[in-house]
Amino acid sequence: MAADLVLLDALGPGGEYRTRNREIVTTTAGVPVAELSLVPPLYVSRTIAAQRKVAPLPAAEREKTLAAAAEIFASAEIGGLGFDTYVELASRISGVPIAVTRAGARAVADAVAHAFDAVRPAQPTGAARDWREERTRAGGAVWTRRGEVFAVHAAGNGPGVHGLWPQALALGYRVAVRPSRREPLTGHRLVSALRQAGFRYEDAVFLPTDHACADEIIRCADLAMVYGGQDVVDKYAVDPTVMVNGPGRAKILITADRDWRDHLDLIVDSIANLGGMACVNATAVLYEGDPAPLAAAVAEKLAAIEPLPTEDERAILPTQPVEKAQALADYLAAKAAGTTALLGADQVVAAVGDGYAALRPAVYLLTEPDVDKINTELAFPCVWVSPWSRADGLVPLRKSLVVNVITGDDDLIDGLLGDPTISNVYRGNHPTYYGAPEIPHDGFLADALMRNKGFIRD
Repeated sequence: MAADLVLLDALGPGGEYRTRNREIVTTTAGVPVAELSLVPPLYVSRTIAAQRKVAPLPAAEREKTLAAAAEIFASAEIGGLGFDTYVELASRISGVPIAVTRAGARAVADAVAHAFDAVRPAQPTGAARDWREERTRAGGAVWTRRGEVFAVHAAGNGPGVHGLWPQALALGYRVAVRPSRREPLTGHRLVSALRQAGFRYEDAVFLPTDHACADEIIRCADLAMVYGGQDVVDKYAVDPTVMVNGPGRAKILITADRDWRDHLDLIVDSIANLGGMACVNATAVLYEGDPAPLAAAVAEKLAAIEPLPTEDERAILPTQPVEKAQALADYLAAKAAGTTALLGADQVVAAVGDGYAALRPAVYLLTEPDVDKINTELAFPCVWVSPWSRADGLVPLRKSLVVNVITGDDDLIDGLLGDPTISNVYRGNHPTYYGAPEIPHDGFLADALMRNKGFIRD
């Protein structure tokens, strides 16, 4: 069996590195498919020290090489895996439906190709990117890096998370990627593609580690980005060098001057697209009126989604091993106490054979916007539907990555944009998962990676 496993070696400054400490990666059905090398702390510190010693490639070369890497990622055979084989395997490992995985992988390639375009909207118009620009003679600002090495603790809920960190390469950082052991294929493929395109080994490294070694990567780097739940958010809350991508808790608010029936497809799409696994999927829907008919309509549409194996092209729902799926359903049942189940926890686990299960959607109706419940985000289509009134104000909407508001009330938009705990506000017919290079996700990544320095020259 070992001969059939995909070997995912660490990718350090000396090239591929196969460690003695290795971990078997399985599909959600429990089938071993890959062997992942786990590097020790000393290897991490030496690798990042080596990254720090090299200067970034010239900007024009970085832009050209990123474009080449995108093409390699999307078309070449890497580590014995063509693109389609990689997508199929990544889907089976992560439990993300294959069509969603494929779209996410293609989005990564597109993001890498346009990484320079993505950082330009973040650059202040009054700042120069290069001190050599003629305008700096009169004095002004130069947009510069805050450090040299950027660490990424990637998530495993789909390839798309790897579309963001290549922007750091565009800005001249060297990047150290710690993949999720839940889905390490995308990180390995992307770092390999970057190297094949012409980036040096020190420019991008792939450092799988166990949890005990994970903090060493952050300690050694200048800045870091991590993904995780509220526990991760709390862990790094006081560390200004760490950017945390935590729970999204995205919400939709519909005010009384709008008919929710005109937006039902948008609501369902925001809940279930991307398998309902992303931080930008809608977790709660609030309505200024009686939410019961809205909840019933949402439940009817979501109930029609068929549970299918991950590799089925028609699959929409994510999969997990049966025992993990049942544990998730049990957690949901406890959390939903006191609410009305339209699609309850008891029907979430849908066995699809071979010891794994699809996660059916869940819909719960609330009598009031209970903040604890509507901020409970789970990695499948699960939504809390609640009434909302002007007296409730913005409190139920706070701590949201995205609030989609369907309203004619301009003052409400002002309030949402002014709330510091709400990252993005979409008005009207735009799903919560909508993204574009010119639209920040949780601020622009460059907001954290760059700063302005005063500069004048003769």
